[in-house]
Parts: sequence; structure tokens; C-alpha cells
Amino acid sequence: METHVNAQPWRRYVYVLLLLFVGLKTPSAVIHYSIPEEMEEGSLVANLAADLGLDVKTLSTRKMRLDTIASKKYLDINKETGELYILQQIDREYICNSKTTCFLRLDASIENPIRMFNIEIEITDINDNAPHFRRDRMHLDISESTLPGERFSLNNALDSDIGSNSVNTYYLSENDHFTIEIQTGRDGSKFADLILTKALDREELAVHNLILTAVDGGIPARSGTASIIVSVLDINDNAPQFDQGSYTVNVTENTPIGSLVIKLNATDLDEGLNSEVTYSFSLYTSEKTQETFSLNPSNGEIRVKETINYEDFRMYDMEIIAKDKGTNSLSGRCKLTILITDVNDNHPEIAIKSFQSPVKENIPEGTVIAVLSVSDKDSGENGEVDVNIADKLPFSLKQSSDNYYELVVSEPLDREKIPEYEITFTVTDRGSPLLSDNETITLELLDVNDNIPQFPQSFYTIPVLENNAPGALLSSLTALDPDLHENQYLVYFIIEKEITNMSMSMLFSINPENGNLYALKTFDYEMEKEFFFHVEARDSGIPPLSSNATVHIIIMDQNDNTPLIVSPWRAHGTVVEEKIPRSTDKGTLIAKVIAIDMDSAQNSRVTYQFLQNTDATLFTLDQYNGEIRTLRMFSYRDARHQRLVVIAKDNGEPALSATVTIKLSTVETALKAYSDMSEVPLEYDIFSDLNLYLVIGLGSVSFLLLITILVTIVLKCQKPKPSKAAPTCRNSVISERNSTIADSTLVSNDAYWYSLFLAETRKGKLVVRQPVPKGTRYIVSSIPRSSGLTETSNSAASTLQVRFTNNFRLTRLLDVGDQ
Repeated sequence: METHVNAQPWRRYVYVLLLLFVGLKTPSAVIHYSIPEEMEEGSLVANLAADLGLDVKTLSTRKMRLDTIASKKYLDINKETGELYILQQIDREYICNSKTTCFLRLDASIENPIRMFNIEIEITDINDNAPHFRRDRMHLDISESTLPGERFSLNNALDSDIGSNSVNTYYLSENDHFTIEIQTGRDGSKFADLILTKALDREELAVHNLILTAVDGGIPARSGTASIIVSVLDINDNAPQFDQGSYTVNVTENTPIGSLVIKLNATDLDEGLNSEVTYSFSLYTSEKTQETFSLNPSNGEIRVKETINYEDFRMYDMEIIAKDKGTNSLSGRCKLTILITDVNDNHPEIAIKSFQSPVKENIPEGTVIAVLSVSDKDSGENGEVDVNIADKLPFSLKQSSDNYYELVVSEPLDREKIPEYEITFTVTDRGSPLLSDNETITLELLDVNDNIPQFPQSFYTIPVLENNAPGALLSSLTALDPDLHENQYLVYFIIEKEITNMSMSMLFSINPENGNLYALKTFDYEMEKEFFFHVEARDSGIPPLSSNATVHIIIMDQNDNTPLIVSPWRAHGTVVEEKIPRSTDKGTLIAKVIAIDMDSAQNSRVTYQFLQNTDATLFTLDQYNGEIRTLRMFSYRDARHQRLVVIAKDNGEPALSATVTIKLSTVETALKAYSDMSEVPLEYDIFSDLNLYLVIGLGSVSFLLLITILVTIVLKCQKPKPSKAAPTCRNSVISERNSTIADSTLVSNDAYWYSLFLAETRKGKLVVRQPVPKGTRYIVSSIPRSSGLTETSNSAASTLQVRFTNNFRLTRLLDVGDQ
């Protein structure tokens, strides 16, 4: 470590007092040094190694060190030179405070061999502190009546230095009334007394400002100052006086608490305590006034202490006393009158005296619902009030007496539109500014059964596909009733009506709770086309209300019937055998396939086509009317036997079909050709046995039919009139089945000219063309040769029976073979 030794003149202040006892090796030897305070860091104190007689070269190896007794290390040893130097500045006043002598004691040690040295360093004082007063400003209150020569003690000055460097003398600034006298204490300290040399006059000069200076004896000398403020006190010879003997102040009611009403001012010509004035209420001021207003005793401010109400007090009187703080205090008085100004500070009040809720929605007009009263504590226009309710309410206000009003019903009420009313009463006075208040009541309306259940539509058309499953949901007929509770609970049922001896309740069912409509049976379009009936919805109110809707059930056709081939007639199986001459011309009608489908519309449209044709160049088939004609004449190359398989297919989805096989055999002998469809039937013996049996059978059937018609008419006359909602269809056809009819009865409603072609028996052929009016339904019943209508043995007979409604005549077509 490199140490810089400051070889400054400080060295001349270092006095080394080396006291060596006999034998330097004595461990108890003490080395004394004396240095001034505030030496700069690095300053040399002494060469400790030389003073101790140590070899400088061995200081490092022998580990020489310096231990400080104090908490801080102010000095240190340079191990290379053995010099003792200042490590940190030393402040004697900090270390020794007010002691007259100041020493630092250190221990130096060295090893090989171990030796200890005691070092004592005396710190000498320098004049580094100036005198100072504990208070920079001193105040003195001296009455103007004080006599000259009076002595006043002053605070002495302090100096941290000692001896001649401490306070030595005092000086007072020049003035005409004061001087100082310096005193010496037992400890040698200096202090000064202030002496009045001339009487004071407050009116001439109320305050004297003096400067006291303290000077120490150091070289160079230092000084400190303090201000002395002398206040001249007046004697109490003047009483406080108010600016006015009486005051009148206007204060508005409801002035905020803490607001200033007035600031009273009383002055006193005296000074000091004699001029300091305190304010207070006199005994003539009432307690209510003192509770309402506060008086600041220091500045005379009168402020609002409590809320001022014009309706309680309109005027306050008070007396104020101003008193000085002199020994023999003097006082002055004044009167204050506070007038309260009225303002519109009271809100109008509203009170509900009577109120009826809930009420029924059919309450009569003019009925009193509520009674209310209004009031206002203010007077004049401030106390006059107006009451109103919101516009567009079915109520009105009527004044029954002073400050009493009635709320009456002015228009019919409807709970379904507005179930409850929030009625707000607003009361407003006529003051300025306007003040108002409001009160709200809730009027609840009770429901009455005044609404009829309503279906969303009065007429329902419900399509139902035939072959439906029994119990299937058809539709949901839900009515709405805006009423509440039991007035809203609806029950659904079907208005009873009979159709063809069958009750509607046997066909349909409705859930009485939700109006779901169900089918109770499976419908067949070919038997029933539509139904009309009414559904009624009835609430549970008293009295109950109801409405109904008309239901139109339309049975939709399904392609569930296979076309039935009725021509050519097939006695057994599906094969028909015919013979034709080989000389048949081109375009000759060979056969006509007729198929009937009991379905309707597209499901009954039948088309024809060949499934098998022996010679496609020989025959053609019209796909719409089923006519099979020759495309050319027969040649010797053509086969004698021809096989034609015809399929009759409807237009449904999926399509259903039937087939017929026609076996044609060509013969050389000429057969009777097919007559034109407009020709008259060939002659035959009408008195043959077969014809006789057919006539008898036909007469029997006619008689039974007549009896059936009469019975039906009688039953119809006994039935109640059918509902207008379900008129009987004029085009309806009742299919009949007879045990004597082996084949099925077919129904169709094609509106076009329909040709029936029959080619039966071996000896004779009958061709009939019957026009069918547009829109007419017909029934075709085919009767095989083995039917029980005739008792002809081994003779074949077929009957195609067509019955028309809409007052068309009944036509029976018989094709009879030879006897």
C-alpha cells in the first residue's frame, strides 16, 4: 500500500513527547504525540518505527499493525516507512464534546517476537467554530409604563471551542433606549443583560429591533448574531367598539349549515392583550337563537348552526359582547336582528288513504279505485298544489274535497291487453322553483271469462293417406284463450254427427287436453273420399265459452289396387284362346285388352304394352286403349299359332300391373269378322233355353235391386239432415258385392268416352259402345260363366254390368252365346 505523506507546515504543530523509560523493550512503554484537530488526510504525525527503534525493513514481515480503541480508525501506519499518518480528519468537538482535554489511545503490535506499544495522541483545539445563539430571535414584551434601568436577561451564545477560542464578549446594535451589560459565570462563560436606558412610548414606536453579536477570542476571531424584538405593551385604557350599535340581516331559510351570516368587528385602540377582542352572546340572547347560530369568539363571525325553517321562526334577536383580554378587561356591545326570508323549500306530500287491488277486469266505469290526500307546508303559491297522473291511462282524478282526490275508472279495462297498471301520482306546487313529489301504486287486474277460445283458422283441410294405421295422429287442432287459470283451460271434443249409420266418434278421436286429432280406423279411398265434421274448444270458466272449427278430412289415394283385366274374358287362368282367319286384312282389330284400376288419378291411368310377341311385325298394340291390330296380312310363312302376352300397368308409384296371354290360331275358313263398334248385335234365337234362363235371372236381380233402392230411400228419410260442413258427394258410388259374382267389383272415375268390348262364346259375338259422361264414376262387375245367375250347363255366359250415378240410366250389357 502506497502512502502519501503530506509534508505541510502541520509538522511544525506536531510536538512529539517521547517518554522513554529505561529499556525500550519494556511492554508498558507509552509514546505521546500531540496534533491539532482537522488535519488533512495523509498528513504525517511521526515516524513511529524510528521512535520505537524498529527496523523499517522488518515491519512487513513482522506484521506490524495499529489497533484503535475508538469506533473509528483515524490513523494508520505505513508498513514500508514506519510513519504514522492521518487516515481520516479528526474533529475534537465530535470526539471529546465539551472536555477541556482530548486524547486518542492506540495500541501497536508486532510479531517475531511479539511486542505491544501504547500510543497516546493529544488532540489540540483550533478556532474552527463560530459562536451561535440557541435562538436566532428573542422576543421581549415591555410595558410602556416600565421605568428606565430595568434589566432583562438575554440568551447567551455558545461556542464548541475551548479556552480563548470560546465566547469572549458581546456587542449591541446602536439604539436610543437599550444597552447591554456583560456578565461572567462561575465556569467562565460570558452572557449579557439588556438594560432599559430610556422610557418607552408605544404610540411613538411599538416595536424595537435590536441585534446582539457574540465574538470569540480566537485568531482570527469568529462571531454570531441574534435578533432581539422588543414589543412595547400598552396599558389597557381603551374599550372595544363595534362599527355599528345595531345590525339587521336577512337570511334565506334552508341556508346551508356553516354559511356566514355576518362578521362583526370591534376595534380596541390598545395593543397586545388589551387590544385582543373576544366575542360572546349576552345573557339576553335566547337559547334557541344560540342553538340556531354560532358565534366565533375570535373573529366575530356568525354562521348558521342548524337548519333554518321559516315556518318555525321568522326572526331572531341577539346581543353580542366584545371584550378585550386586558388585566382589567373592558367590553362593548351591539344588537343583531336576523330576519328569515321564506323560500319554496317544502316538497308537496301525497298520501294514499285507500286503495283497492286487485280488481276484476270488468269493473264498471266510474268505480273508485283509490283515495289520496295532498299537502304542502309552504304558504301562498308555494303551498298550492296540483295533482295529475300519466296520460293514456284508463283512469281519471276527481277532487272530492279540499286536498282529497279520488282515482276512478274512466275506460273499460282489459286484462288480456294490460294485466296490471303502474299508476304514478305526481303532485307539484306553484312556487318558484317548482317542487314536486310522486307516489306509485300497482293495480292488478283479475281475469274474468270474457274471451272465447279461438282456433287459428276456422276451416282445417287435413289430407290423410289411405291405408293409414289406426290411432295415427292426423293433426293438432289447438285453440288459444287469452284468459287465465280455469278460464284458460280448454277441453276439445268432436261435435257428434252420423254418416251412413256410423258415428264420427267411431272414426276419429280428439285428445280433450291438447286437441290432437287421431284416426280410429284405416281408411280406404275407394270406399270413403272425405269427411266433414266440427271440433269444439270449450274453456272451464263460468259460464263456459266455446268456439268450433270445421274439419275437412280428405282421403288421399294410394296406389294399392292392381289393374284388373276385364276383357278379353278368361274362363280359366290368364290364357285366352282365339281363332282368326288367315285372310284377315291389315289393320284389322284382333282383340281389345281392357283393364280397370280402382285407384284414382294417375294411379288409375292404365297403359298397355307387349311383354311377348311371337312376331313383332305382325301385330301392334295401342298403349292407351289396348287394341291389338294387324300390321299386315298373314302369309304362308307365318306360324299358325301366335302367342301374345300383354301387360296392363298403372301410373302409380310404385306401378302395379296385370298380364293376360292371348293365343291366336289362324284358320283357313272365314270366320265372322268383328263388327264395327257402332253395329247392332248379330241376330240369334231369343227363345233359346239359355236366353230364357238369363231373362228369368235378370228379372230376379232387377226385383232385388228395386227392393234395395226402396229400403235405402226409407233409411235416408229417417236420418237427420247432414251437416253443411260435410255435404254428401253427388259423385259417390257404393260398390256392391254379390255372392253370385265370382270376380271383384271395380271402381274408376276416368272422364272420357270409355269403350267396352266383349268378345265371348263360340257362335256369336256382341259389341257394345256406351258413352260415359265426364266426371262420372262407374262400377264394372264381371260375372264368370259359372255364375249362379243362370243354370245353363256347359254353356258360358259373361255379364259386364255398369251402373252410373248422377241420375244416369242403368245399362246392362249381356253377351249370350248360342244355345
